Amino acid sequence: MENLLYNLLPAAPHGYLKQLAKTGHLQVNGAPTSLDTLLRLGDAVTLKESGRTRQLLAGSRPGLDILYEDQWLMVFNKEPGLPMHRAAEVDERNLVELGMKLVTERGGEGKLRPINRLDRGTSGVVMLAKSSASAAMFGQMLQEEGLDKLYLAVVAGKPAPTGSISAALEGKEAETRFRVLFQGKGIAFVAVWPVTGRMHQIRQHFKITGHPIRGDKRYGGGTLPEYPGHLLHSFRTTFVHPSTGTRLTLHAPLPAGFIAQLRLMAGDMLAPLLRELPEL
Repeated sequence: MENLLYNLLPAAPHGYLKQLAKTGHLQVNGAPTSLDTLLRLGDAVTLKESGRTRQLLAGSRPGLDILYEDQWLMVFNKEPGLPMHRAAEVDERNLVELGMKLVTERGGEGKLRPINRLDRGTSGVVMLAKSSASAAMFGQMLQEEGLDKLYLAVVAGKPAPTGSISAALEGKEAETRFRVLFQGKGIAFVAVWPVTGRMHQIRQHFKITGHPIRGDKRYGGGTLPEYPGHLLHSFRTTFVHPSTGTRLTLHAPLPAGFIAQLRLMAGDMLAPLLRELPEL
């Protein structure tokens, strides 16, 4: 719920969003709700109209999908095909510069620094620190505790219903656990839990097992001309905020193109399948 409000009311203070929920001005399916409610497919969200709400309501959505924001960091749902940084001597859209543009448009200052990174073709949760001090604080958190992450992917073939892939990458131990959520004809929709965090770990591990991620040209998954990346999505990230001590769980909705690929695979089974994702 919270990330939806960040996109509808991008200039609203966090305290105001909490007040909307506390006073019952924010409802889901006709009932009062809280900011940490996880919306499901088909939910109807109602926001009571007021002068201040009208003033804060954005005329258009921000260019980036905001999942969470506080004084230390911004968290985005990165779209597939969007690089983290501008490539050398190439003028192209990238997450860091788009994030900086959003900060500037709000009248803010400073430089955004990636806390975690995703490959260009991978979509989902990306965290950016708002200052060097914040970057150092979250960097230490990553080293000491790491992030609890759940990915969703579409892979080739028929993998085992559940399993663990243990194969060293660049001389370092690496482990990836997975569970098949839906088996289609020649492809499978899987939930993936990386136990370690090596570069391209999930992509390489599924290639090693003979079930490359669809659209991952580099690791044997072929191409998807209608999709700008590969079908790997960082769906859920959980961590303990190093400043507040609060345990945060952030979910990134699947890209429309990813859902379109699932619809081709699952057909009428897609709606109930997507409704069950929060239970993961």
